[in-house]
Amino acid sequence: MVITDIVELSNTKVKVCVDNDISFALYKNELKKFAVKKDSELSQEIYDMIMNEVLLKRAKLRCMNLLKSRDYTEHQLVMKLKQGLYPEKIIDAAVAYVISYGYVDDFRYAKSYIECTGQVKSRRQIENDLMRKGISKEKIERAYEQCSEEDNITEEEELIHKLLEKKHFDRQNATYEECQKMVGFLYRKGFVLDQIYKVIGRSEEQYY
Repeated sequence: MVITDIVELSNTKVKVCVDNDISFALYKNELKKFAVKKDSELSQEIYDMIMNEVLLKRAKLRCMNLLKSRDYTEHQLVMKLKQGLYPEKIIDAAVAYVISYGYVDDFRYAKSYIECTGQVKSRRQIENDLMRKGISKEKIERAYEQCSEEDNITEEEELIHKLLEKKHFDRQNATYEECQKMVGFLYRKGFVLDQIYKVIGRSEEQYY
């Protein structure tokens, strides 16, 4: 392998081009450490050392630092590492590493996004947002299915909702006495207490 070019990126960093095909970023002090010079030979041993002992560790750490502040999709992490001029095989290995520990999960990301934005965005908007973030249509559909199952409202719960609306019952601001009165009313209507508490948004313990 021949180092065909070394391009300065900043006061401390450069881009190293190898055989006009592979490129990666190194700090200037690492050029000296590995004796990397333009037009010089780069042995396989040194190349492997740079890839595995320097860039792979750095890429893993970059992923971990990014994930400290917020969740990322696989695609978003890949794009971040590409901006850092990491070679493709290093990117794949670093992203696979964080996925293996559960730090990145596109299905979980999609489900969380749906839960957070489902009240303010349409399904089409949400799907477009998630696909722009690199999440597959199949994972988005599965996330919607699971959210639907978790939020599933039974027919009896739907009837309770309608009765509360008819009674102009304000679940957010109702007093203890108002809630207790409504629980008694619904119970006498034949509804199960668990369903009543669930719809009203209070736990059974709050009434004892």
